[in-house]
Amino acid sequence: MKNVIKSGKLLGLSLAALLLASSCSKSGNPTSSNAGDGSTATGLAYNQEDGFQVNPYLGQPQGPNLVYIEGGRTVLGSFEEDLLTLHDNVERTVTVASFYMDETEIANIHWLEYLYYIRKDSSEELFQKSLPDTLVWEHPLAYNDPYVDHYLRYPGFRFFPVVGVNWDQANQFAVWRTLVVNKKLAEEAGIEVAEGGIGRIPLESGVVLPNYRLPSEAEWEYAAQALIGNQWLDENQTHKRLYPWDGHALRNPYGKEMGMFLANFKRGRGDYAGIAGKLNDGAMITDYIYNYPPNDFGLYNMAGNVNEWVYDTYRPNSFQQMNDLNPLRRDGYLDEEDTYKKSELSLIDDDARVYKGGSWADVAYWLSPGTRRYIGKDSATATIGFRCAMIRAGTNY
Repeated sequence: MKNVIKSGKLLGLSLAALLLASSCSKSGNPTSSNAGDGSTATGLAYNQEDGFQVNPYLGQPQGPNLVYIEGGRTVLGSFEEDLLTLHDNVERTVTVASFYMDETEIANIHWLEYLYYIRKDSSEELFQKSLPDTLVWEHPLAYNDPYVDHYLRYPGFRFFPVVGVNWDQANQFAVWRTLVVNKKLAEEAGIEVAEGGIGRIPLESGVVLPNYRLPSEAEWEYAAQALIGNQWLDENQTHKRLYPWDGHALRNPYGKEMGMFLANFKRGRGDYAGIAGKLNDGAMITDYIYNYPPNDFGLYNMAGNVNEWVYDTYRPNSFQQMNDLNPLRRDGYLDEEDTYKKSELSLIDDDARVYKGGSWADVAYWLSPGTRRYIGKDSATATIGFRCAMIRAGTNY
């Protein structure tokens, strides 16, 4: 009798599994966005009371200001002459997974919004730590005093890139932005958010985004090159790029904008913008974050305007050691900082972070995506800003 009961139970489970399999086969195999009514592993139904819950999923939501960057194989490294003879960005082939990146640099208005909510929801101590260093504009032999008082807060500079922000502050902004954006997405989806919105909304909900963060150096360089615009037929690229645009020239060769510079940079000693009546790049300091043509990924100012922080710790021989899939240089691994403190490179330690892209105060050499420099992560200048990146979750490319 026990064997009969046992056989009957097994038959019942088998029939349930067959019914489940047949229901899946009618609509095709289950997918992340159409998981079916029950498990293909156990036959148990989803979303029953006290059962395993599978929330609807329509793909990663589109984050504010983010542009999709399709990943792939590329050759990273500097195509410029190595003027400093550092050999710190030698060409190497890597693969970078697809990700998202901010269309523009983070602007003053974004940072003022951040400061407003930090003061409202957090301690005065955290608010003070979040203030940009406006004294970066000061110079004992220049009259830049108006920028000290006006650049961050005057409405005319709202959509100019925030500067005076160090690496740690940029990372904290990304953490705050993640919480705020995901709280809004959760509320729109009808998910209750804890008072203050501090708790992490479960990723299983399917409505929230991965973390905003600083891009890796490889991601930043790949996005700046934007070689997707040079794709030809099957996995062929017609040419490489010295800058985020085609050609070796710095001026627009086409249309009504012919002869105008393609980025905001320093043209030469003492020449930041040209002469009155025909100002060329039009900016003696930073510029509007949407000025100048975007590259083929749709990203603005990947050369010039401000340098941008990336996540990586600086080491001159990173290209020799990093993985060739999604390379990233963390601190405290392989060549420790003590190695450099005993050499002519004594300024290199685990606080040294890479920044990229060139700025309004840099000559054209630094506009090439492969060039790289470093500075202490607690440093801030009038020439360094940042933009955020984000993984593309739930995909294998």
